[in-house]
Amino acid sequence: MIGQKSARWFWLAFLVVVADRATKFAVETYTPRNFHRIIIPGLVTLVHSRNPGIAFGLLADAGSRWVATILIGCAALAVTLLAWLLATNRAGGRPSQMGMALILGGATGNLIDRVTQGSVTDFFEVGLGSYRWPAFNIADSAITIGALLVVLELLFFGKHPTKERA
Repeated sequence: MIGQKSARWFWLAFLVVVADRATKFAVETYTPRNFHRIIIPGLVTLVHSRNPGIAFGLLADAGSRWVATILIGCAALAVTLLAWLLATNRAGGRPSQMGMALILGGATGNLIDRVTQGSVTDFFEVGLGSYRWPAFNIADSAITIGALLVVLELLFFGKHPTKERA
């Protein structure tokens, strides 16, 4: 059963999904594919691209139906595991709980794209000078920030047993 403490994290995940879906809807509705508009010269560009692969375009050229099926299955498994960890209060301390909620929301947003469209809509491109980071979206940002929060708790805030305390 979902406790009051874990319910707030589901709200955060839900807000990430809503923000992700709304921004993807706007990009898909109001810009053509391969759209490209500079927002901050040399730094931020608004684009409209589709990524059938995983993060940073990996496996995008695979073209196999099995790859798409495996990606959907892995994403569904990750969403289920994260929801279970949050619902059963097994997600660690506050930073990890928040991080896992962000990852849950981002994974859900991208999973919805994969199931309904076969690929994920990306629309932000960031770069410095001639270096360009691959296009990403709100869900990808939430996943990245969430993973950072989990790692920070593991490294700096977690009370993990040592040989002396065990």
